Amino acid sequence: MPISNTPKAATLDDAPLIGRTLARAFDDDPMMRWFFPDEASREASLGRYFSTIFTRQYVQHGVCERTEAAAAFWVPVDAQEKAVPDADTIQELRNILGDRAELFGSAVESAVQHTPQEPHWSLALIGADPAAQGQGQGAALLRSGLAQADAAGQPVYLESSKKSNIPVYEHFGFTVREEFRLPGEGPVLWSMWREPRRPADD
Repeated sequence: MPISNTPKAATLDDAPLIGRTLARAFDDDPMMRWFFPDEASREASLGRYFSTIFTRQYVQHGVCERTEAAAAFWVPVDAQEKAVPDADTIQELRNILGDRAELFGSAVESAVQHTPQEPHWSLALIGADPAAQGQGQGAALLRSGLAQADAAGQPVYLESSKKSNIPVYEHFGFTVREEFRLPGEGPVLWSMWREPRRPADD
């Protein structure tokens, strides 16, 4: 596997790169387009959004990995209660979202109601710069995180608002658990679940 595809732990110094990478990766994501409808400012706003949740939330309490053009944020079982935004982070996100902040809050509350109660890892987000698609960078990050969850003997939960991503996740062992629409005429989300595998299961 090329060095550029090898996942490595993301650090605070990677925040600008991760913000840019994920802003490009999620430019066509239905949920992010709903939160950031303005075409002209979307990339800059998404960059601020992803940099904020990375530096203030996931890099502090989650497992964050990156390649040269992709990034993934995972939340292990024992970090679920910690990897949530504090008051300062919530205010910063509200500033970034502007008049979409209330929609965002309602969406988060709705998603929480659908989150499984049993212990699990969460794949909070994963994305690759479209310019690097087809190079296997996102797949490498998926394999890395899933291997860590498997080693811990834990299932993995994710939510996607992009229907075309469902077959990709199914290829890695996920199944659709639920389909629900976000409030305020928001996009549809698909929640997906993957049971842990032992090495012999692959």
